[in-house]
Parts: sequence; C-alpha cells; structure tokens
Amino acid sequence: MIILIAGDTHTGKTLLAQKLLGKYKYPYFSIDHLKMGAIRSGQCKLSTDSNDMELTNYLWPIVKEIIKTCIENSQNLIIEGCYIPFGWENDFTDEYRKQIKYVCLIFSQEYIRQNFQDILKYENVIEKRQTTDIILKNMNKTNRYNLEQCMSRKYNYILIDKSYLINIDDI
Repeated sequence: MIILIAGDTHTGKTLLAQKLLGKYKYPYFSIDHLKMGAIRSGQCKLSTDSNDMELTNYLWPIVKEIIKTCIENSQNLIIEGCYIPFGWENDFTDEYRKQIKYVCLIFSQEYIRQNFQDILKYENVIEKRQTTDIILKNMNKTNRYNLEQCMSRKYNYILIDKSYLINIDDI
C-alpha cells in the first residue's frame, strides 16, 4: 500500500506521516528530502527559490517511479509533500491505483485566520525550517485552490477547520 499525503506547506503532512508510521509501521518518504538532495548535489538547476510548479515538474516523475517500484515489489510506503500534482492518478494504471491511498490536508480560511500565529509557531516542530516567508494571503489562496481541486476531482481530503485534530483511522 502506498499512502500519498499532499497539501500546502505547514499543514502537518510530515507529522501525519510520522503518526501513520507509528500505527502501521510503514516507512515514510518526504519529497522535501528528495528536493534538497537534488538541489544540494547540483544534480538539477532548481533552487529552494524555484516555484512549486517547477519543483513538481522535476520531482514528480521520480516520485511516481518510486511508487511503481514499491507496488511492483509489494512494499508499503507513505509519501508526503507539496509536490504531488493534481491529476497524479493519470500517471498510473487501474492496477497501480488500487494500491494507492491519497489524502490532502487543507486549512480552512477560518482556521488560517484564527490560527496563523500558531501555524508559524509550530512550523519547526518536525522539520527545522531555514526561514519563515509564509504570507497569509498566499496560504489562503493555496488552501482554497487545494480544496476546490479536491472537491472537483473527488479526492479524499481532511479539512482542518475548527481545531487541528486528525484521526489517523480515517486515512
């Protein structure tokens, strides 16, 4: 089984992956680690300042082949990151898709408005971030877009609205 955890920055993808690791004992892979490895090694021309679409276009072809390899070898893996594109399912046959669970973590506009300072406060709980350049307007826009995409594509998503509670049994 492959579990894909998508969502905007700061939504708790890595935290959820660690909780699922604890419950199911499936290893997890952060796409951010692949990104930083490619950038730091000089294997790509991208940088941490590259836009998300450029990073997705570079990273997703590698990640989708990792997914196929795991499925072909009956291996379980949790993959989390911002670089899982909408339409990801088009890159897999029905047989592969049967082995993939997808969930997108989304902050509601109200949650962001009421908890923005806490979102920033807890940004380094799992990963040590270099800088905080999160802009409230961008976070609102991206999470609204992600919700629209999930709803129109009938994707599984978790809307974080009143409080930050995620029941891992729902994944």
